[in-house]
Amino acid sequence: MAWASSINAFFNNFKRESQILSEETSTLIKTHIKSNNLQEALSVINNALRDIENVPLNIAVTGETGAGKSTFINALRGVGQEDEGAATTGVKETTMERTSYPHPKLPQVTLWDLPGIGSSSFTPENYLKEMKFAEYDFFIIISASRFKENDAQLAKAISRMNMNFYFVRTKIDNELYNEKKSKPKTFNKENVLKKIRKDCSQQLKEVLSFEPQIFLVSNFEMSKYDFPKLESKLLYDLPAHKRQVFMLSLSSATEATINHKRDILKQKVFLEALKSGAWATIPFVGVIRDELEDLDETFNQFRSYFGLDDASLEKIAKDFNISVNELKAHLRFPNLCAENDDVSFRTKLQNYIERVSLAFGGLGAAVYYFKKSYYLQNLFIDTAANDAIALLNKEDLFEKKVGPYISKPPEFWE
Repeated sequence: MAWASSINAFFNNFKRESQILSEETSTLIKTHIKSNNLQEALSVINNALRDIENVPLNIAVTGETGAGKSTFINALRGVGQEDEGAATTGVKETTMERTSYPHPKLPQVTLWDLPGIGSSSFTPENYLKEMKFAEYDFFIIISASRFKENDAQLAKAISRMNMNFYFVRTKIDNELYNEKKSKPKTFNKENVLKKIRKDCSQQLKEVLSFEPQIFLVSNFEMSKYDFPKLESKLLYDLPAHKRQVFMLSLSSATEATINHKRDILKQKVFLEALKSGAWATIPFVGVIRDELEDLDETFNQFRSYFGLDDASLEKIAKDFNISVNELKAHLRFPNLCAENDDVSFRTKLQNYIERVSLAFGGLGAAVYYFKKSYYLQNLFIDTAANDAIALLNKEDLFEKKVGPYISKPPEFWE
């Protein structure tokens, strides 16, 4: 069946780190569609969407006091140091208790600040049990200078429990500044970064018996250095159904991050369009009406995911020293779904689909609604993503150099 092969081609367009369906789930959906078992396919899609939407993600961050754990946690959550709910920085670690920091926009995402193992007398195994290691999806081990033997031993213990860990060296911007200030004539940024990475790897290799990958980051400039590589590695290693919630929890600090979000949301919208198409085969339009009436909520969610919600725009406008209305004048999303001839596009679409569904039901309505539902939400995603990319470059934004990006629908919708 053409649909099954086209669905396969659609998901194959995305790299592994952006795929939100496991191979098993994807195969099952395609098998049901190929056999024309639409209700079975709908059931699998519903279960997949439920898992993607509701799955919890728990990230453990550990390291010695002063390594920048709290600042790193705030940066991952997109929270400023002085914002409400920010992890407290610069405070001496005096207890062995873990502290949770829920994500401000995605309550199912929690970052856990764990005290460094060097501040306790626990063995790595006992430390992990005390810190409830089974609750986390992965560990990030942080250092601001040299990784210690305790860090390596902890990594070995985590590995024995079949869990992932990542070594992150923070405060790279400080290191570069100090090096440049002390050696202005011979300073070479790339050589300094290479030396730091090599020194960290060699220290850990002696204990781990292999040379681990080290990610060099700045907690205040997440778009620089190795954070994009860390992001891609985490996505690659996570189970498929947890990739969306992790990706959407990150701030849109780089074009790569924005495009990851775009890819992930497009797959979710594709699944929702498949589901909506299946519902449209039933000649009752309540579900269709409800979904169309939720367009405003859907678009506002996309705005929030890409950092274009009202609160974020207020901060951006303040940084640009302009008003929010002036900023919005240079963005595309405020012009979507505008009223035209006293009737909004959404209303026209809703009325048309209702007439088609009532008159025909069946495949004709399904294909039409499937196509329009996908197109609308993709338009929302592309518009928000393009605006987010434009905001990364103030000059491009105000000169309107960023062109439209609208993906072509799969061929079987043509």
